[in-house]
Amino acid sequence: MNTPHYHINVFWSEEDDSFIANIPDLTHCSAHGDTPEEAMQEVLEAQAAWLAVRIASGEPVPEPEYSAPVEA
Repeated sequence: MNTPHYHINVFWSEEDDSFIANIPDLTHCSAHGDTPEEAMQEVLEAQAAWLAVRIASGEPVPEPEYSAPVEA
């Protein structure tokens, strides 16, 4: 299976004192890190695990739908 290309948000969280990365199309799929790069790497690992569980349980893999607003 080819992994769909999902949008990933990366942002600083004062509350967590770390960078957060999440994938809006994959419910509760998020990760954190000390740098944006670390958060991104962690969320890509979380994505792989999220999709593996979904496939193993026989549930469909969601199509990418989310897209961030584009500022002009």
